[in-house]
Amino acid sequence: MNTLIAPSILACDFARLGEEVADVTKAGADWIHCDVMDGHFVNNISFGATFVEAASRYTQLPLDVHLMISNPDRYLDRYLPFAASVNIHLEADANIPETLRRIRSANKQAGLAINPHTPIEAVEPYLGQFDILLVMTVEPGFGGQPFLEGTLSKIRDAANIRKTQKVSFLITADGGVNTQTGRLCREAGTNVLVAGTSVFGVRDRAAEIAALRQNTRG
Repeated sequence: MNTLIAPSILACDFARLGEEVADVTKAGADWIHCDVMDGHFVNNISFGATFVEAASRYTQLPLDVHLMISNPDRYLDRYLPFAASVNIHLEADANIPETLRRIRSANKQAGLAINPHTPIEAVEPYLGQFDILLVMTVEPGFGGQPFLEGTLSKIRDAANIRKTQKVSFLITADGGVNTQTGRLCREAGTNVLVAGTSVFGVRDRAAEIAALRQNTRG
């Protein structure tokens, strides 16, 4: 399958949210990625459910919500009406199996996200319970960070687990993704590229998304 491109609205112009979401939709994005930060789990505050709902009005694309928050259980129901997929962090204060179950019970894709320092073995107890494994390829909290090449081995290990354990899930790379690092991620086994600054930071978003696809085509 071709790699899915998911522009992260964390990098868009918040004052022009609707226009920005509509623009990358027209430019050929596959998903819209929404990075929710609470100022506690990560040292930044981004936006909440009202902002995500507003974004949903300007696109028919699936919204991929990434909850970088300490207590996803408490706030999950606020995002489920607008999301096609919800990613929670393994490192969060949550009942992981129950939260993943709640997401799937709402007919959404359940995602499990891991930070760069978390070993890939930590996800193995939850195999079969998630549809997406989101691998942070930067330290979570801020956009525009450089890609951590050491995370490529984690993506390779995740792809190997998927193959050897015969389980089905998408692998997402999130952070520092551009045409060069995106190609490395795809070669390692990634299915979804979250691209923030590299898409929203250029005038020709369609050309950038096309370049990401060209350099990451399977």
